Amino acid sequence: MPIPETTRHGLARRLEQHRRQHWPNLIEVTLRYRTPFAYVNGIDADGDPLPLCRLRYLGSPNEWGFAIYLASRDSYEDSILPTGSFTGTPEDALDCACGLYLNH
Repeated sequence: MPIPETTRHGLARRLEQHRRQHWPNLIEVTLRYRTPFAYVNGIDADGDPLPLCRLRYLGSPNEWGFAIYLASRDSYEDSILPTGSFTGTPEDALDCACGLYLNH
């Protein structure tokens, strides 16, 4: 299922706002899309890209599938969020991935 353009814009806005409030050591959050996925990357203070996670669009802007980026495999693996679910908000996914990769 393709991610609607309005959902893409809303996702970018939400993640950037959440980054500013909770992960200021990331300079930026970037997204790239490949149906039905949104790949979330961070940019660190050195300007280096940091793959974080992949979100799977499930038809709602508030409930996404979650896969963490595994640097050891250079791939994404479906994962459980700290809430105990395989799905959650984009903010939950960003917190989980940043908590892992930024050691918070």
